[in-house]
Amino acid sequence: MKDQDMLAVLKVLSNETRLNILCWLRQPEKLRYELPDVIKEEFPGSVCVGSIQEKFGLAQSVISSYLASMQKSGLLESRRHGQYTYYRINDEGIDAFLEHFAAKLKPNK
Repeated sequence: MKDQDMLAVLKVLSNETRLNILCWLRQPEKLRYELPDVIKEEFPGSVCVGSIQEKFGLAQSVISSYLASMQKSGLLESRRHGQYTYYRINDEGIDAFLEHFAAKLKPNK
């Protein structure tokens, strides 16, 4: 991960709603949300944009903008199915950010 990528993630996380979305998506099993079978199998742990919008009570355009920035920074991944888009946590992206961030903050030994 490059420093500019790390800064993009920090910028995304500096918004309270985006941070809350990320935390909320961390536990999709608690959402009581039924996924289509194909999504359940191919993209488990994901949530439809409409459900995210409903949870946070913001305009669809705002939620879509937030999710796009979170995906672009590597925190989320998405999959389109028909007219719906599903998002889930990108563990690899989060791990890369955390490793890079920790390396920047820890003194060299």
